[in-house]
Amino acid sequence: MLTIEASTQEQQEQIGAALAAVCPTNCVIYLKGDLGAGKTTLVRGFLRGLGYQGAVKSPTYTLMEPYEIGDRHCYHFDLYRLADPGELEYLGLRDLLTSDAVLLFEWPDRGEGELPNADLEVAIQYQKQGRLLALVANSIPGKAVLEALSGKLP
Repeated sequence: MLTIEASTQEQQEQIGAALAAVCPTNCVIYLKGDLGAGKTTLVRGFLRGLGYQGAVKSPTYTLMEPYEIGDRHCYHFDLYRLADPGELEYLGLRDLLTSDAVLLFEWPDRGEGELPNADLEVAIQYQKQGRLLALVANSIPGKAVLEALSGKLP
């Protein structure tokens, strides 16, 4: 496990960018935390770290936003409004699992039973000043990400 403090939103985005720099092309990341904790902020930094210049918003109503950045494919999911995990089938999740893509899931507990196992879990907690991020690796690629990330943090 790796814990990181982010005092500002900018620092949280920098952590996301550092994560993108060491993330393999095929990775599943769960993002956990209360409403407003900064899950989308971390994703914004991740995408910016890959070179994405457009707007990054939470896919609360669309459930998924695809991003193609050069030869990288990323899919940002927000499952907060998911009524039933079976709805993930309509989003084409099964097809995405066979592609080289980074899948970032906010509110993964709402998709329980239908989601792939996470390579990496990021839990974001409020602190008096900023946020505390706890990263846990659940696979060999996830462990490699944590090892590489510990040397790239801002």
